[in-house]
Amino acid sequence: MAESNHYSVLVDEYISEFAPDVQVRLQAIRQIIREAAPNAEEKISYQMPTYAQHGNLVHFAAYQHHIGFYPAPRGIQAFQEELSKYKGGKGSVQFPLDQPLPEDLIRRIVEFRVKENVEKAREKKQKK
Repeated sequence: MAESNHYSVLVDEYISEFAPDVQVRLQAIRQIIREAAPNAEEKISYQMPTYAQHGNLVHFAAYQHHIGFYPAPRGIQAFQEELSKYKGGKGSVQFPLDQPLPEDLIRRIVEFRVKENVEKAREKKQKK
């Protein structure tokens, strides 16, 4: 348990490095992820907050003009139409700092990734 507290402190430190208005957005994303993936481990990976449950679920990071959200390529593909109004790549999307966070969309993407990872872990266990 102490390990997850250590990671929470590291995520707290990461968030504290940004301007107060950006911190509010980062905390909002963090809260959405914690609610949508209550069993996920919070850690720092690739120098950004990361949530893992049977493998990485999502990462997020703040930049000068946006918050990057990284739900893996499948998380992007599954919500491609809704994400089409945002810049992004194969496994990432950029939420501009001058626009409201799409909180419901973020929640649904995280829930999708949890379901996907849990199913993948179950299938892997059944093959053994």
